[in-house]
Amino acid sequence: MKEPSFFDRVYDVAKLIPYGKVTSYGAIAKAIGAAKSARMVGYAMNNAGNIEDVPAHRVLNRNGVLTGKHHFNGTNLMQQLLEEEGHIIIDNQVQNFSDVFWDPMKEI
Repeated sequence: MKEPSFFDRVYDVAKLIPYGKVTSYGAIAKAIGAAKSARMVGYAMNNAGNIEDVPAHRVLNRNGVLTGKHHFNGTNLMQQLLEEEGHIIIDNQVQNFSDVFWDPMKEI
């Protein structure tokens, strides 16, 4: 059986992020055993629009900033999706980031 690709492993973790929670590129990288590959997780999220059931809008940078928002259709789609889940966004940053942070290392 073929080993899952890096992107597939990223998507498998991202699919587990619960509604109303967010995580970071680095947290996903650590969870798949590639702690120094946060940027590659970002590249995977850029491509996630082509993958069904990957909530890429829930993956942010380590400070809760919506750094990937320009990869979503529409001007503010990423922010709108997060706000629909109850998040407060000010200046492209999720407020109370630590309270809504989902750590895959602790959860899976």
